[in-house]
Amino acid sequence: MEEFRGRIYSDNATEKHRGSWREHFLDSASNTSTQKSSERRALHVEIGCNGGHVSLEWADRNPKDAFIGLDWKFKQIHRGAEKANKRKLDNLIFFRSHAERLPFMFGDGEIDFLYLFFPDPWPKKAQWKNRFLTADRLLAIAPLLRPGGVFHIKTDHAGYFEWMENAVSELQKENGRLWKVTDLNRDLHQDHPNPTTLQIPDVTLFERLFIKDGIKIHQMKLTRL
Repeated sequence: MEEFRGRIYSDNATEKHRGSWREHFLDSASNTSTQKSSERRALHVEIGCNGGHVSLEWADRNPKDAFIGLDWKFKQIHRGAEKANKRKLDNLIFFRSHAERLPFMFGDGEIDFLYLFFPDPWPKKAQWKNRFLTADRLLAIAPLLRPGGVFHIKTDHAGYFEWMENAVSELQKENGRLWKVTDLNRDLHQDHPNPTTLQIPDVTLFERLFIKDGIKIHQMKLTRL
């Protein structure tokens, strides 16, 4: 990890700059004194980024935005950092940590776009307690997104998707309308003429495999109110 100082933040270091991450990217775009406040740089955070396949492409295509890939696996984070360095993508950094720590990593309204693609569904009933997305988790995450910020979720697991829908409904009943469901799709690629041709970052590595096997992709987008 030391060879990628400034590119990788691990454990406690991921919480060191809470609320000011835009100032700690490697490129000058986030630090220029001439940047107007009205030109707020969009911050994208991908939970479970693996080797950064999607975030790498996003960062390459959107150099004015800032991207953070989060994962707990050392090898995957190291691999992503290697590729980002090779491609000189200084608008992309990586966090090696657990997603449960998100409220300690980011300040109120700091995130513009949050992504959770194909989390572990923990399919057995005895495992449901391990699922990441719950009403309590949505409540904890909500303050981290700016008003109008988007939480984009995809899964191949119909049971987990229903669980997510119930979590949103439960939260709305108990805590008012923190989130608005702006997209709900139980077969994301059904209207595409040939979804097997889709490439990263429009789909993830896992998603390509699911499409090949004929598995439906479920998508939900939540907008912060």
